[in-house]
Amino acid sequence: MASTVIVHVDMDAFFASVEQRDNPALRGAPLAVGGKAEERGVIATASYEARKFGVRSAMPTATALRLCPGLVLVPPDHKKYALVSDRLMGILRRYTPVIEPVSLDEAFMDVTGSLKLFGGAEAIGKMVQADIKSQLNLTASVGIGPNKFIAKLASDWKKPEGLTVVGDVEGFLAGLTISSLWGVGPQTVEKLERIGIKTVTDLKGLSLQYLTGCFGVAGERLYQMARGIDPRPVIPQRRAKSVGREITFPSDINDRQVLLDTLLDMSDYICRVLRRQGLVCQGVTLKIKYPDLKTVTRAITLSGHTSDGISVYKAAEALLDSNWNKVTPVRLIGVSTSRLADRETIPEALFPDRQKDRSRKLNSALDDLLDRFGENALVRGRLLGRGSGPGEGVGKE
Repeated sequence: MASTVIVHVDMDAFFASVEQRDNPALRGAPLAVGGKAEERGVIATASYEARKFGVRSAMPTATALRLCPGLVLVPPDHKKYALVSDRLMGILRRYTPVIEPVSLDEAFMDVTGSLKLFGGAEAIGKMVQADIKSQLNLTASVGIGPNKFIAKLASDWKKPEGLTVVGDVEGFLAGLTISSLWGVGPQTVEKLERIGIKTVTDLKGLSLQYLTGCFGVAGERLYQMARGIDPRPVIPQRRAKSVGREITFPSDINDRQVLLDTLLDMSDYICRVLRRQGLVCQGVTLKIKYPDLKTVTRAITLSGHTSDGISVYKAAEALLDSNWNKVTPVRLIGVSTSRLADRETIPEALFPDRQKDRSRKLNSALDDLLDRFGENALVRGRLLGRGSGPGEGVGKE
């Protein structure tokens, strides 16, 4: 039986790097993504330029500004980061279906079954990095090891844009301090240091009985860490049953054109998510909520599968026109897609539809442009001046 090989991919300063990618004026500047100091905000991510001043994630924004008076503070754009993350996970799935996202910017890959196909673990790591750089215009650090624990430590070894393959687990761990171990918090570090344990080698000298006596169940985990043991498998994320968006308007709306523009914006966004995940839909649902909180939900089944924003929009428009009296103000509107399927599993039509083929090629070109230059690089002409934001996600399990 082949030895397990795990890859951990960790994007470099993800939120900050996306902002610098999308705004050339921010490149090279000390930048942080986070909340305002006057609102007791905290830093979500700091660029490498800001880190030179000591700015770190989870630091109060006020502290970060004291450390770096020239810090450029950018509010987080979670919609944009989620879209980039979807694209990232799509890249990783080209190399193995066994992907476990940890957060928007990192994931584990079990590539054991893909080694022969792609020429080995290191080759996979290099190809993943190259794909991320060419298609997302971002960088990632990659760690490769026999389990999740070692792969995670390895990805932190040479940031940014590092690639570390751990073959000698014992030798790799021997040079580490206990504070560098993934999952070991400050209180545990302090307690260990009080008894003279500062390195992984020191920790390895303690018996399982001693560690469980001091730390309870966590002691067994410490014992395993010191020996590079991690039995946890990579657990693939379950696919959502639907992908959708909805928005509550600041004030009630009875302007049909505003409602249609909102549906178009949301339909484009939803289909971008579907395409990034290699999915197509056959069901479209419209949700309308009125000022008295009465909610109307109507669905339609399409004649075929699609991931085209205009196709979803037209279905939503038809549902709106048949279920709204064009007089009663609307408080909330939403659209979602269902009956999802992998695009590759849908058979091609015997007689291809030229219009659909053109739409697919256009969507592919637009996706490439938006991935490379940012989500705001292109806007439909009829949506100019509306502002961004198709609302909050309502993807369901």
